[in-house]
Amino acid sequence: MANSRIPEDPEEKGSGVKKSTGEASSKASSYSAWLKWDLTSSEWDILILSTCVKLLLFPSYRSTDFEVHRNWLAITHSLPVSQWYYDTTSEWTLDYPPFFAYFEKLLSIPAALIDSRIVDINNLNYDAWSVIAYQRTTVILTELVLGAVLVKFIRGSAEPSIQRVISASLFLHPGFLIVDHIHFQYNGFMYGILLWSILMARDGKKLASGVLFAVLLNFKHIYMYLAPPYFIYLLRAFCMSPSGEVLPVRFISLANAVIAVFVLSLGPFILMGQLPQLASRLFPFKRGLNHAYWAPNAWALVTAADRVLLRYVKRAGFDYSVNTSGVASTSRGLVGDTVFAVIPNVQPSFTFIITIAFQAIFLIKLWRTPTYKSFLTSLTLCGYVSFMFGWHVHEKAVLLVLVPLTLLAVESHAYFRTFMVASCAGIFSLFPLLFTPAETFVKILYSLIWAYFVFRPLNRRVYWFPTTVPLVMIDFAEKAYLAGFPLLQLFVTLFPILTKHSNTAHASPACEIPFVCPEPETPASSGLSELEFLPLMLTSVYCAVGLVWAFLRLSYLYLRE
Repeated sequence: MANSRIPEDPEEKGSGVKKSTGEASSKASSYSAWLKWDLTSSEWDILILSTCVKLLLFPSYRSTDFEVHRNWLAITHSLPVSQWYYDTTSEWTLDYPPFFAYFEKLLSIPAALIDSRIVDINNLNYDAWSVIAYQRTTVILTELVLGAVLVKFIRGSAEPSIQRVISASLFLHPGFLIVDHIHFQYNGFMYGILLWSILMARDGKKLASGVLFAVLLNFKHIYMYLAPPYFIYLLRAFCMSPSGEVLPVRFISLANAVIAVFVLSLGPFILMGQLPQLASRLFPFKRGLNHAYWAPNAWALVTAADRVLLRYVKRAGFDYSVNTSGVASTSRGLVGDTVFAVIPNVQPSFTFIITIAFQAIFLIKLWRTPTYKSFLTSLTLCGYVSFMFGWHVHEKAVLLVLVPLTLLAVESHAYFRTFMVASCAGIFSLFPLLFTPAETFVKILYSLIWAYFVFRPLNRRVYWFPTTVPLVMIDFAEKAYLAGFPLLQLFVTLFPILTKHSNTAHASPACEIPFVCPEPETPASSGLSELEFLPLMLTSVYCAVGLVWAFLRLSYLYLRE
């Protein structure tokens, strides 16, 4: 694979073997190389250009996540550690693992020097220019972790030219621009740690890979969906010899290193007896199957099917079979329980079982072929499964699929087409996060430019003409699907104009997402205004079709190899 060259790994020669002076010197030089940043002119251009774009976006729309993180700055700065996970001054309570809380604590120190009101725990919804500029700047600076790792991917690649395109595509990814630099989060920083861990696996440094992933888990627990492939890969490729014998020294060293990371993170809270409280914050299971905006996954298709069946059942006169509590539930975008009107309700236990079952299929394949490529594909698919079948999945979680999938884009033309379909559907599914007119032009234009400079060179690198009737049909169907996105965007843009009432007329003050907010106690609307949810539903369902297809495609490619 063009971007997956694995240098010779001394660990593969067995455990307990003393390294020679030359090997030690080589290892030392490889670590010191991380301190040298002789960027090429093109890499500097990308860094400067991307930074300028992000600086221009400072005044753009920001979601309630901006206030969430400002409040976390205040919590970690104003309160002792013992009160971090108990504070309820704001509704945006701290619900990330301890490493992220420590991270916010570090960021709060310069914030207090710049403007003390930023870290005032009672100063809710503070939106002065000082806090806007500071928090957006921290996203740009912490995202340099991602940039540094992507440069290292280029330096160690067998084909640097094509890896440069892949690295640039990730650093400039529309998903990061939309979610981090406009909507506001720190995904670039955390995905930088994930890619750093993957890079260590590629370079044969499996112990470092495991430790970095343990660190990542203690920054954001959503990455726990990727833990099974890490466990299988490290157990099989690091803790066992090629003949299947357990290597005790390696197993103990890996276990101790991972345990040390968790002790460093959770230790203070265990000593204070706060582990149950911490768990209750990290895993709130009272939310429904779907998020307010349906993430484009399997459950979005099931939910849409329930809407269609409801209309059919009513017209056919089978109203007695309808669950009345589910008539409005799945169509109003509430964050409570999702109740179906016709289809049996989905329970959290079922989503857990189906997620584990699908992951087990890929993990068996990984156990049998514990190579870097197999690990990367299995990792991508396990993240994909969690997005497809998880409970209360957020639309932003699609990055858990798109980021590792990008590293597989040039494995073959089939992998590239999978990457292209998933990327178009995944990026478009993030568009509803930015619903204000000022950002509409930015998100569309930026995504189109990104797609042109990424898809075009990668396609030239791996293009393969379909030679059989089934492949021709698949090729035509995928192209037709991709051609539908401009039409969908046109519909989403024009539909609000055709409605009799603006979508904001019925939205609650705290509502952020158009077409999904609950309506007040007023008589039912008539005409097109009754279908306010339609544009968002169509976006979710259309993107779900592409992402489900890409999931099936990638699964087939991996299992048949």
